[in-house]
Amino acid sequence: MEKLLFLNVLLPLFLLQFYPVLILSEPYVFPDKYFINCGSSSSVKLGSRNFVGDKNPNSFRVEEGKPVEDTNQSVGSSLYQTARFHTRPFSYKFDINDIRLHVVRLHFFPFMSGQVNLVDALFNVSASGKSLVSNFSVRNSSSFPVIKDFLVPINSKSFRIHFIPVQQTSLAFVNAIEVFLVPDLVDNRTLVTSTGSKGFYRGLRSQVLRTVQRVNVGGQSLNDPTAVASEWVADDDYIFIGNLAKNCSYFSGRLNYDDEKGAFQNFVPDLVYRTCKEVDLTNNQTSNSANITWHFNVSKNARHLVRVHFCDIISPSPNVFNFSLFVYSKFSQNINPIDYTVQTAVPFYYDFVVDSGDSDFISISVVPLDGFLEKNAYLNGLEIMEFITEPGLELRGSEPKNKPVPFIITGSVVGVFVICGLIVVFLLCKKRRKRKPFETMASYGTLPFGGASPYVGISTKSVNPPPVPNLNLKLKMPFAEIIEATNNFEAKLLVGEGGFGKVYKGTLRNGLKVAVKRSESKHGQGLPEFQTEVMVLSKIRHRHLVSLIGYCDEGSEMILVYEFMEKGTLRDHLYNLGGNPERSSALSLLTWKQRLEICMGAAKGLHYLHTGSKGGIIHRDVKSTNILLDEQYVAKVADFGLSKSGLPGPDEFSTGIKGSFGYLDPEYFRCLQFTEKSDVYSFGVVLLEVLCARPAIINSNRKEEINLAEWGLFWLKKGELEKIIDPSVAGQINPNSLRKFSEIFEKCLKPNGVDRPTMLDICWDLEYTLQLQQTEVRRDPHEDSTIDASLTMSSRPFQRLPSNNFPIEKDDVPTVRDDGSDTTASGVFSQLRIDGGR
Repeated sequence: MEKLLFLNVLLPLFLLQFYPVLILSEPYVFPDKYFINCGSSSSVKLGSRNFVGDKNPNSFRVEEGKPVEDTNQSVGSSLYQTARFHTRPFSYKFDINDIRLHVVRLHFFPFMSGQVNLVDALFNVSASGKSLVSNFSVRNSSSFPVIKDFLVPINSKSFRIHFIPVQQTSLAFVNAIEVFLVPDLVDNRTLVTSTGSKGFYRGLRSQVLRTVQRVNVGGQSLNDPTAVASEWVADDDYIFIGNLAKNCSYFSGRLNYDDEKGAFQNFVPDLVYRTCKEVDLTNNQTSNSANITWHFNVSKNARHLVRVHFCDIISPSPNVFNFSLFVYSKFSQNINPIDYTVQTAVPFYYDFVVDSGDSDFISISVVPLDGFLEKNAYLNGLEIMEFITEPGLELRGSEPKNKPVPFIITGSVVGVFVICGLIVVFLLCKKRRKRKPFETMASYGTLPFGGASPYVGISTKSVNPPPVPNLNLKLKMPFAEIIEATNNFEAKLLVGEGGFGKVYKGTLRNGLKVAVKRSESKHGQGLPEFQTEVMVLSKIRHRHLVSLIGYCDEGSEMILVYEFMEKGTLRDHLYNLGGNPERSSALSLLTWKQRLEICMGAAKGLHYLHTGSKGGIIHRDVKSTNILLDEQYVAKVADFGLSKSGLPGPDEFSTGIKGSFGYLDPEYFRCLQFTEKSDVYSFGVVLLEVLCARPAIINSNRKEEINLAEWGLFWLKKGELEKIIDPSVAGQINPNSLRKFSEIFEKCLKPNGVDRPTMLDICWDLEYTLQLQQTEVRRDPHEDSTIDASLTMSSRPFQRLPSNNFPIEKDDVPTVRDDGSDTTASGVFSQLRIDGGR
């Protein structure tokens, strides 16, 4: 009986402990799916992979897209003689059995067939809520096929890859697609920065990675279809210091794979491990500076997974070499093959997470160590994969044929967020009037948004952008003055970074402190946002709106200069993400009274925007990072790059989704138009941030906790809102003040815009909330069950007046009249005057 118990119960439990090891110890074998020959009905073999035609799909589905064939057969490989393309977005949907890490590999080989010329393609590709490829054009490629390689953690049984033309006149295409399961990455890696600091990174398994480099060190470029990581380039072009570098002899013996401690067989081509570069100390045995250093170009301010491959094929006896690997010459890792095996020729690798910071390269060095009988250092291969942070587009459904209607798009936030998505709309304006390049515009609403994408909110910065249209503004500043103010953009003056670019603290010649925002093309915002910001801020002035001091558009520079806000953003005083968006810790020293005053100030600024200019201005990106605080904690709304003036006409629709995840109005996704009430919804999220001191979106296993708006309404409905209040102010809040405050954000977050209050209503209600906080105010019987029902309205010390009696501050009155002239001319704001009529 005891033996039977062991066999039936204990033995399976025992084996279960080692099951992952047993699986991983076997050589990797490509699964049956998915390998797709796009636009074809036939299958093509490539190594051990069988690419099936997509004209008769079985376990996947093609949504939209047209097949095309290279009738001239100008391409050698039959895998690239067909493709699927369209001038509208199309996608592939896959059924995923094992929700884990997958390789996603896309093949592009352009050809011309009839009226279809794939060379003209310009498009984006997205999956899992991330932008895999942006503004991709094969014209920029020097060799074909172009293969894009990604590691994507798939956390849903249904997985889509979307191909989206950037412009209505362009198209998207793909020749072949691979989506297949691979073992998960090992989490908890060493984090290295360009300054040499060291930390620990957790969360690697949830990241989408884009392959940047695969380098075969000491060997030649190769393409091995039998390996998962198939394409590699030679390392000679990347050597920065290599006087002592020499290629080792080709190793023809057996490679001793030990998957439990080392590398997986068939993941990397054997040829990578059979060659290497070593430090040649033949004539320099006493050198203490002997090393080989490689420089690899990467994106600035990006995070990368760096995998370095080793295989000791040069030791005279097993693993006698002990040496150092350096990253950025400041962080070192001891490399001792004996940690992995007592044999020679055992492939192994190290993974590091590396932040590039301000560097546009990552340097890797191998350095021999003193004190060892045998001195040497070597490297066999290297991979660099960039973390993808840009949000992508998720199309749901397909576009009705023969009718140019908006495409509905959904963005996936950390794989589980419900509808925080993107919607794509493009309608050609009828009888569109052509403008001369530098025509003076009649109003802000007619800004030329030139190169804006008709499908998504992607803006591009041209190499030499045209200047802001001539409005006779006295705001233009010479680049030399900005260089002087920022000490040539000195790193220690860097105070922040946003969607437009980096922000520096500067001091003008007159002693005025300013914030200098310099555009960088990699941030995604460019000329349209730059023009919008200048046009909006040159027409308005208000105590609770950040003032524009000047701008510069010399050459390729796009720079905005604002008044400097000493206390930074509102979010800075609520919580600190600490590099981990899943955790936040309250850092605020703001009292509840201060928070209410800040909310009131921001509300007044938004009310002025909505009503103080002809047609009104919709901000479209209200969030806690766009509410800035001056030295006295006076709130000012900032960042008007996405703003829109007036109501859209009958032929005018949004050309793309604008805004930030967690703050977007759900009605925006239904009606495809942004209104003042969309700003109200976003402001409601800000109110919850102020109350709870947590981000608008977090990663959580609890579905209702991911989105702050849903989280706040969830606890409000339960009658237990106090459970999620920021502990630093929980004891300060008057219960009646909290009750009124909760009413405000609840109204702001109504699903339908018509049910939400105006910003004027919110100003009144926040004023009332502050009064309730400062005094023991009795409320109406229906508002507070603890108050005697016999009390009348006349007993209230604070009573709302008719809206036309609202006590507007002097600065709440618009300062720009319809004739375009300014009503004030004092201090800094004298620079904002517009000369002449419009």
